[in-house]
Amino acid sequence: MMRHRQLLLATACLWALSCASLLSASAPDGAGLLRVSLNKNRLDGEALAAAKLARQQDSRRLGAAARHGDEIPLVDYLNTQYFGVVGIGTPPQNFTVIFDTGSSNLWVPSSRCYFSIACYFHHRYYSRKSSTYKADGETCKITYGSGAIAGFFSKDNVLVGDLVVKSQKFIETTRETSVSFILGKFDGILGLGYPQISVGKAPPIWQSMQEQKLLADNVFSFWLNRNPEASSGGELVFGGVDPKHFKGNHTYVPVSRKGYWQFNMGDLLIDGHSTGFCAKGCAAIADSGTSLLAGPTAIVAQVNHAIGAEGIISTECKEVVSQYGEMILNLLIAQTDPQKVCGQIGLCMFDGTHSVSEGIESVVGTENLGSNVMCSACQMAVVWIENQLRENKTKELILQYANQLCERLPSPNGESTVSCHQISKMPKLAFTIANKTFTLTPEQYIVKLEQGGQTVCISGFMAFDIPPPRGPLWILGDVFMGAYHTVFDFGKDRIGFAKSA
Repeated sequence: MMRHRQLLLATACLWALSCASLLSASAPDGAGLLRVSLNKNRLDGEALAAAKLARQQDSRRLGAAARHGDEIPLVDYLNTQYFGVVGIGTPPQNFTVIFDTGSSNLWVPSSRCYFSIACYFHHRYYSRKSSTYKADGETCKITYGSGAIAGFFSKDNVLVGDLVVKSQKFIETTRETSVSFILGKFDGILGLGYPQISVGKAPPIWQSMQEQKLLADNVFSFWLNRNPEASSGGELVFGGVDPKHFKGNHTYVPVSRKGYWQFNMGDLLIDGHSTGFCAKGCAAIADSGTSLLAGPTAIVAQVNHAIGAEGIISTECKEVVSQYGEMILNLLIAQTDPQKVCGQIGLCMFDGTHSVSEGIESVVGTENLGSNVMCSACQMAVVWIENQLRENKTKELILQYANQLCERLPSPNGESTVSCHQISKMPKLAFTIANKTFTLTPEQYIVKLEQGGQTVCISGFMAFDIPPPRGPLWILGDVFMGAYHTVFDFGKDRIGFAKSA
């Protein structure tokens, strides 16, 4: 079955990371450790413009795929990625690829790619120049949020550092339909997800390394250096971890669903206070292909309110709070099931058991507003009001708070700006994972961009709604992985987090 994965470019990117070199190093025990050094470059205006264009083109696809697809569509911000040089073939032909834990295939442009402009801007693979090439021929297509690739499978040796992965199955693309592929500073993608989401059942490269016994341990780990003054952007290590990259011990959580690196997490706290929506738990994905933190709109609005971020003013949301806020409040006080409130007041279609929408749908970037937006706004208002009731706030304060949150809904392009001068006054935020809190300081969750020679500060949180039973879902991208060294343990199917050094 064709696996679909969304790649949406965002304007909210901190760094464009590239890998200048691949350095092989010895593990502490002497063998099996491969280091990939990461260097960073400032985000440029060209990439920023391409990001905005891609998001505008793809907003409708995101909602449709999330509702109807078998696999969760992830949000990728390709301006902030991890680039490395790998060699394919004998002798090696070098390609700059993205190290992406949110996909599982390796693909590069083919010499047979004649009709896509993107191929002419990047290196292409010539099978006739490789003595270890093996034909496969199976055709394939991968649909991303910002376009699609099509091509066919081949097999050849892949050189990563000084490790040779023999007869790796990969895709030669013959068509790339996206402006992001034209302007991107990468030739292809090297997926580090599970084989369950790999098109054509091609093994991800870490699985091939494991089967060919190339690694000291069945793990790889990311360390992202978020110091803007540092020359090194971080390091990706295959086969183990470097103790210099983290402090203390890792907290491990089991993979709950193979495909993406998905696990169960708890609540998100603002200055120690619950935001309510994930109080009973949410799913989360650790994704190196996402620059920000993407999560339920209801929580993102609360975060943006707490940090003073400015988004769009949602007329529909304010209308719901104004006309139905007191009714929602009274129903919740009367112990009405929160999931049934919006159905009872007629804003959501209700069959007696659950809302047809099966959860909060994104109201950001939706063209057909109608009743779906009113339903979504109502469901968010229920979350906000219920959360404030737990704080024993008065009716007036609760409705005032909900009205303010309507003003903090993220803009259609995703970014919510904040005052750079107010960062020190912003609250700490914390995720609960494996019953432990992982705190993010304002300096860690606020992203600084260079625009027109000036520094612009934006919230590190993006709205992204996945309905039950697959959601609610958080995508913990570079903002989180920069603060916490992340171990992807495919030998024991678990993910580990420790404070980055």
